[in-house]
Amino acid sequence: MSTTSIETIRIGQIAIRFRLEGVATAGAVAMFEFDVPAGARVPIGPSHDAYDETLFGLTGTLAFTLEGTRYDVGPGDTLFIPRGAVHRFDNLSGVDATMLAVVTPGILGPDYFRDMADVIRAAAGGPPDPAALGAVMKKHGLTPAP
Repeated sequence: MSTTSIETIRIGQIAIRFRLEGVATAGAVAMFEFDVPAGARVPIGPSHDAYDETLFGLTGTLAFTLEGTRYDVGPGDTLFIPRGAVHRFDNLSGVDATMLAVVTPGILGPDYFRDMADVIRAAAGGPPDPAALGAVMKKHGLTPAP
């Protein structure tokens, strides 16, 4: 995979850049960065049954809720999200944050984020359709939190 032309996928305020797609590793691993502006909140927390996710803080701090427990992930911090664990995040600080996510095996790809962006765009500035968000999650192997 070329690193000279990296697509930025925008889902509302959040920007995602894949650094390594699963197709480049025979499905072993995928890796992406994501930027979350100060004050941004993610309303729906999913779980994923077919892969684990490991997060590494690059800049700023995000407040992750993992199975009901809060973890602040800042520069140099890591957080492991095992399969089946419900999680979500908010940027409660006054500083933009960037995280690196590593997905093993690498079965989550850019199409998930593109599909989510389509649902957000279809809302035309209003709240997105929860059923449509849930359908995208299920299509890509995630389960919306109840």
